[in-house]
Amino acid sequence: MKKYVSLLLAALTLAAAVPPSGAALADSGLNLSCASCVLMEKETGTILLEENSHERLEPASVTKIMTLLLVMEAVDSGRIALEDPVSVSAYAAGMGGSQVYLEEGEQMPVSEMLKCVTVVSGNDCAVALAEHLAGSEGAFVSQMNQRAQELGMADTTFLNCTGLPAQGHVTSAHDIALMSRELILNHPKIRDYTTIWMDSIRDGSFGLTNTNRLVRFYQGTTGLKTGFTSSAQYCMSATAERDGMELIAVVMKSPSTNQRFDDAKSLLDYGFANYTVVPVYPESPLAPIDVLLGAQPQVQPRLERDCRLLVRKGEETQVTTRLSMAENVEAPVEQGQILGKLEVYAGSTLRDTIPILSSQPVDRLSIPGIFSQMLSKLLMAG
Repeated sequence: MKKYVSLLLAALTLAAAVPPSGAALADSGLNLSCASCVLMEKETGTILLEENSHERLEPASVTKIMTLLLVMEAVDSGRIALEDPVSVSAYAAGMGGSQVYLEEGEQMPVSEMLKCVTVVSGNDCAVALAEHLAGSEGAFVSQMNQRAQELGMADTTFLNCTGLPAQGHVTSAHDIALMSRELILNHPKIRDYTTIWMDSIRDGSFGLTNTNRLVRFYQGTTGLKTGFTSSAQYCMSATAERDGMELIAVVMKSPSTNQRFDDAKSLLDYGFANYTVVPVYPESPLAPIDVLLGAQPQVQPRLERDCRLLVRKGEETQVTTRLSMAENVEAPVEQGQILGKLEVYAGSTLRDTIPILSSQPVDRLSIPGIFSQMLSKLLMAG
């Protein structure tokens, strides 16, 4: 039975239609300065716009999104705590570029280190966190590359955790969108840091101002990370949320900081103007299903997951559902057993298929139980 359930679940998943891939930038009417870009919707991972999205380019400090992802995974899994002190090595203290001038032997909590990485792109803090998690930056970079492979980031090779220039340290706008989505979708606490405009460390003696100007000047900004080196030029992954929809705009190799922010805003504006996310529910509550020969007469079905469908604005009324559910089921019933499916359509196009599962197990009646049930029915009939 378990094998059958697994196969059926896989079939239902494959049956769900995948939204079309992102339109080319030329079709949007936008005129951007960057060499490559991607606009992605967070919840579904749908790419709305892209240009040269798989071109392998230097990401500069946008690299730190993967650093932040590994740190947040360690925090959320309980392997480390935000309050844990991080000791600074001579190597971490010696990082150049953006930094908060950590000193060898200085200690700072994980939370403060995260703040420094997200707000001012502190290279010294990124390396200190990497050493705290993996023992060395090299070991941490191995974990970064492994995680990149798991996320399908086929254009990416990391050589450090900071994004400081290194021959062969490359990624793509597409891959940056993938790791950005993983971070903001599954580790929402990162917003506590990425939405900071101004703050301080060391009891207020060292001020911090976010390198991401959109945090202050673009409505709904939730993050995420900027980057710059003379060879990478100006890069960023910008995230923003409006009306329950969060977008990820990746910009690589813009010629100036102002053009980088303008490119990101143009992409986000396009997404918010043209798309919306519609919550989808069955047209009526799911009714209990009769269980034949069950220790309980009925089982309550439930949707395997919530459904929110990305559609173009104006097409919200075209979203419909089709419910297919068993009239009854024979015991025993496993918890999570598939009892049906909810198909979600946008117009005539199937966009999602959600399995309907049993919300609890139901044992099969024993032989004495069957006779007892029959006797009870006879007595009630009499």
